[in-house]
Amino acid sequence: MLAQVNIGAVKTDFETILVEVDRGVATVTLNRPEMKNAMNLLMEQELHSAMWGLEADDDVRVIVVTGAGDAFCSGFDISDPAAFGADMHEEHDKQLGTDSDTVSERVAYWKMATPIVGAINGAAIGAGLTVPMLYDIRVAAEDAKLSFRFTRLGILPDAASHWLLPRMIGVPRAMELLMTGRTFTGAEAVELGLVNQAVPKDQVLAAAQEYAHDLATNCAPASLAMVKRLVNRFLAEPDISAAMALETKLVWWSGEQPDAMEGVMAWMQRRPPEWKLSKHDAPTEDPA
Repeated sequence: MLAQVNIGAVKTDFETILVEVDRGVATVTLNRPEMKNAMNLLMEQELHSAMWGLEADDDVRVIVVTGAGDAFCSGFDISDPAAFGADMHEEHDKQLGTDSDTVSERVAYWKMATPIVGAINGAAIGAGLTVPMLYDIRVAAEDAKLSFRFTRLGILPDAASHWLLPRMIGVPRAMELLMTGRTFTGAEAVELGLVNQAVPKDQVLAAAQEYAHDLATNCAPASLAMVKRLVNRFLAEPDISAAMALETKLVWWSGEQPDAMEGVMAWMQRRPPEWKLSKHDAPTEDPA
């Protein structure tokens, strides 16, 4: 049965994921529990369609991604004939209309203005772990089994993990996890710096949604968009003076916007803020 959801004015039918929106927070659920939410081409297509559709919707302030059943995502579905081998790229292009460049663009979640919270409720293996590393905040089940298992399958880690993981947790730890493909837990992932919080399995989604609703209600959408973009942009900025110069211009820009006064007044009056700017009002470059 297809799950239906309205994203903005567009009605979208999904077979492998579920989408719900509640008070500015969209929850996207990978929904192939009988396959441990393994990613096939249809799920990949539907997930990217939903994520970018939600990004385009100003009413969606935060996205939470989780998995149905007892797993988050067990990686690519190796039972899918198109998953491996010489026909993989041809089938990928046929079904998704993609090449390697546009594949990268589909998972370029760092370009989104919308914060993303990962609710890793169970096993996250291979691509089921590399993709959540592209999210902004991650909550994992304490006993979730996590693994960058690629080398044990004769393939290579994806989703910019060779670039991102060393910056997140340092070269020695990243090298060990990517090379060995060993299994570790959500609790250990906190110690490694891969996830923000580890909680009992039955509390993962609630903890992730608590993060999300706090962001959606109490933090200005334009401010969140600028913080997300600056942090990701400055990962590749070697010049601290150039980084500070752009940051300072955006600080002054934000101080001139109505949300600056609204934030102060809401805090002084002990009331929820009523933000004026949307996430898409945030400048992507020098606002001067």
